[in-house]
Order: sequence, then structure tokens, then C-alpha cells
Amino acid sequence: MSEDVVTTGWDAIEEQMVNIYGAQEPKHYGTVTSYALGGHDPLDGISVYKAEQPFPHWHFVTFGFSELYEKESEDTDYSGFGFELTFRLTREEHEEEPPAWALNLLQNMGRYVFSSGNVLAAGDYLDANGPICLESDTKLTALVFIEDTELPAIHTPNGRVEFVQMIGMTEEELEATKTWNTIKMLEACQEMMPGYITNLSRDSMLQVPVIAEAVQCGIERDGSNTGFLFVDQLSWEPGKNRLLTKTPAVLTLGAKQAGTVAKLIRGRLLKGKELTLSSQDLRVILAPGEETRCESGEKEVRLTLDTAAAAELSQIMQPQESVLKLSTYKGLTIQVVKTYIRDQDGQVVSTIG
Repeated sequence: MSEDVVTTGWDAIEEQMVNIYGAQEPKHYGTVTSYALGGHDPLDGISVYKAEQPFPHWHFVTFGFSELYEKESEDTDYSGFGFELTFRLTREEHEEEPPAWALNLLQNMGRYVFSSGNVLAAGDYLDANGPICLESDTKLTALVFIEDTELPAIHTPNGRVEFVQMIGMTEEELEATKTWNTIKMLEACQEMMPGYITNLSRDSMLQVPVIAEAVQCGIERDGSNTGFLFVDQLSWEPGKNRLLTKTPAVLTLGAKQAGTVAKLIRGRLLKGKELTLSSQDLRVILAPGEETRCESGEKEVRLTLDTAAAAELSQIMQPQESVLKLSTYKGLTIQVVKTYIRDQDGQVVSTIG
């Protein structure tokens, strides 16, 4: 960088890393052509440090979600998106270079944030719909996010920056996270996941009986902290009153989400909390109430379920293609359709339901 470029945001991040690693020179992977000028990678750079505690691992930190140079956004409280990502990955003794897939994964997270505008924060989770390391046989197919314990939030001249650590999780662990609470789920696994270091070769933490029991007890005690779920397959057809017949309303959703929604109904509605399902074009608000009823508008549906209807729906809904009719409420049919999982080229790689 030329000397006349203001790098106050960048310098503030590097200063935090010096506090941890002293004079260690990180391996830095910069971007040749900036995203703003048509480059492929949205992040300006990624630095990677060799960490030794609690055991050898790579410690990645991004540069680019926050404002690295002069202040441009109008938000005076936060710098850019207000965070940078970190990632801790197991390191073998012979490894001298961090794996390229991890750098690509962080850049892909940049593309997700820059294109969607969704800010990542501690407690969030994402389904990767496949191995986080492409073409590997790892069981880690999801990501959850927590505050990096070694990097507290900083206040830079451009605003506040939080350091959010990305952690690889299995599909089974993601389901438990959705139906309970991200932070509590991670706390239950902490002893077996020191430093929340991602290890591609590990099995699900829920295979450990003491962890599985703690998670199950937590779900039953607390219910779910997930009040909003994005469902890409979601549609609603209002019921119709004809002269001699009444057609029930039809709620359609994909098999991939059906099992999760069933668990969330138990963890939300049966605990007195609402659950919002959202697609690109529709919002369906599932709410607990004394009487089951439907209210629908152009792009929003409010479906109130009494305790009996909520309990029945949570029991009969499965991740399997089916048409479900409630004995407790005749005005609604649930249609579960197949979900097709596609790769980056749009090819179907698996079918659910």
C-alpha cells in the first residue's frame, strides 16, 4: 500500500493480532483486483497465524467486512458491516501453508454478506448444504458463529468492529442448534472442542452421551431461540368456500425444512413463542393461541395454532414427501414436497423426501 493511503481500520485489526502473536509475521493473502473494480474476491485480504494453544492450529482473520481505510458509510457507530471473521482450523506438524479451501470459504462468506447485506453475529448459523471443504468426506456441513474469545470488539476511527469466529458443525449439530440455542449448544460442546477449533475429521459431538443428554435437557427446558427460519420452498393457497363444499388452505414447504419446522413448533409454539417462516416472496407466522385460525394477505400469512393443533403438527410432520391433514383442524392441509440439493453448477447432488 502506498504511504498516502489512510489505513486506520486495517492498522487497528493488525494491532489486535500483535497483542496475541507478538512479532509473528502472518501469512497474508491479499486481493489483486478489488471487488469494487470488478475483482472476484470481496475481501481485501486474509491473514493467517500459527497458534499453539490449546493445540496447534491456524488462526485466520479477514480484512474487508469493516472499513479498512477512510470512513465512507453514514453509520457512525459501526465500521462497515461492523465485524471481521476469524476461523480456527487444526494444523498438522508438517503444514507450512494454510489450506486454500479455508481461504476460499472465507471469501465465499464475503460474497454472501456483500450480496445479501446480512450481517454475521455471534449466535448465527448457516447451512452449507454440503461439506464446508468441497470434495472432502468431512461430516461438517454447516457453520455457526460466536465471539472470538481472544479478540474482543474494538473501537476504530471508523467505528466498532467485532471479531466473529466461524466454526464448522455437522448436520446433526445444526439441527440441535436450531431447536435450542447456538451459544448454549457450543457451551455444551466446549470441553470436547477447546477453542472451538474446526477439525474436519471429527464426528458429531452428539455421539458423546454426556453432550447429547445435556443438549436434550436444554431443548426440553428452554425451547428454541430460533424465531425466524428462511425456507426457500414455501407457498400458501387460501381455502375456498363453495356452495356445498369448503376447501382447506394449503401450506407447502420442502422436505429439507419440514423436520426442522416440526422441532421448532415444539420449541417455540408449545413454549408460547411465535415462529416466522420466510421465503423470497412469502412470510408465514406460526403463533400460539387459544383457537386455531388462518389470516392471509398478499405476502404474509398468520397461522394461529392452539396447543392440540401445534402438538399434532409437530408429531406428524416429517422430512418426507406427503400430504398431512390435522384431525384437530379441518381448515388446513400441509403439503411436504421433495427438496433437491444442487451443487454450485446447479446439478442435483441429493434429494430429500
